[in-house]
Amino acid sequence: MNTTTSKFQPALIGGLVTGVLSALPFVNILNACCCLWVVTGGVVAAYLLQERDANPIQVGDGAVVGLIAGVIGAFVNLVLSIPVTLLLAPMQRAMVERFIESGNFPPEVREMMASGLGTAAGIVLGFIFALFAGMIFSTLGGILGAVIFRKKPAAPPVIDIPPTQM
Repeated sequence: MNTTTSKFQPALIGGLVTGVLSALPFVNILNACCCLWVVTGGVVAAYLLQERDANPIQVGDGAVVGLIAGVIGAFVNLVLSIPVTLLLAPMQRAMVERFIESGNFPPEVREMMASGLGTAAGIVLGFIFALFAGMIFSTLGGILGAVIFRKKPAAPPVIDIPPTQM
């Protein structure tokens, strides 16, 4: 079995877990707790990798599959966060307008906040952050998953040698 393809499917599923949970409104708040969903995606990827292999996986295998899952998760998060952001934009705009009215901001800041530029910049900055955080924390999740779910090595076969008679 090719090691690249054997790692891709678990990494893809781990990345989907990371990206979907990180893009969902309100659920994504748990990412503030030690990048919970990002680490979870790495753990899931390592678990699936171990389930596919009869031999114990190495910590390095968990790290690699976690890293790939983190990168995939960042792209999934980007793709899903665009429509979510567009759907929630009217509600966010109303909150920003109330925030602007209640505060004492310079005209430039008011104009930027009201223009919606912050939304596009927020998506781009969120992607960059998700990519780097995913590369770090999902790799750690992959290492953690490799340690937790690692199968015990198979015991060597016992050979029964009959005693010789003299």
